[in-house]
Amino acid sequence: MELRTLRYFLEIAREENMTRASESLHISQPSLSKEMKALENELGKKLFIRRNGGLSLTDEGMLLRKRAEDIIEMADK
Repeated sequence: MELRTLRYFLEIAREENMTRASESLHISQPSLSKEMKALENELGKKLFIRRNGGLSLTDEGMLLRKRAEDIIEMADK
């Protein structure tokens, strides 16, 4: 797992929309979706509940969000 992937995850969690997150990250939406599928596979957990017009975090996704925020904060220091 890379810091870049955690940053992507956090942006998706903030936007609650893959397309808006990809636009703010300046990467293609299919690339971002592929990264998140790979992250879910790596962790063996579903992180998002996909629904029309957006997505939300699962319980595991909410836990990862908190940990990812802490990790990114430490890395940025």
